[in-house]
Amino acid sequence: MKISTKGRYGLTLMIALAKRHGTGCVSLKTIAEENNLSDLYLEQLVGPLRNAGLIRSVRGAKGGYELKMPAEEITAGDIIRLLEGPLTIVERIESESPAQQQLWLRMRDAVKDVLDQTTLQSLAEYQEKDNLEGYMFYI
Repeated sequence: MKISTKGRYGLTLMIALAKRHGTGCVSLKTIAEENNLSDLYLEQLVGPLRNAGLIRSVRGAKGGYELKMPAEEITAGDIIRLLEGPLTIVERIESESPAQQQLWLRMRDAVKDVLDQTTLQSLAEYQEKDNLEGYMFYI
């Protein structure tokens, strides 16, 4: 399974909105500049996100985009499935041996579980030290 720039940029956009949740709207240009992304590409992603009810747009001088629901209610799986489609590791597994079919299904389920258990809130609050806890480094 490979996540395209559509899924990666969409997740980046949503994390940026989650970090600002409750502080008002933010423009796509601001998010694009802060994350070194194309604002034109981000414009293509807001339509599906808005149609799915994950974000809302506000017009005017203080307009832009904001989350429509709390970040803890949105998962990475919601965003990736919306922008990338269904999660598939291997297509047309019916011709594979039962052992291989089981492997592909277990892999798909593992990816699904990680995406569905990771909230947008946890991504927005992520600190690099969170990833290093429990590791001992020796020099």
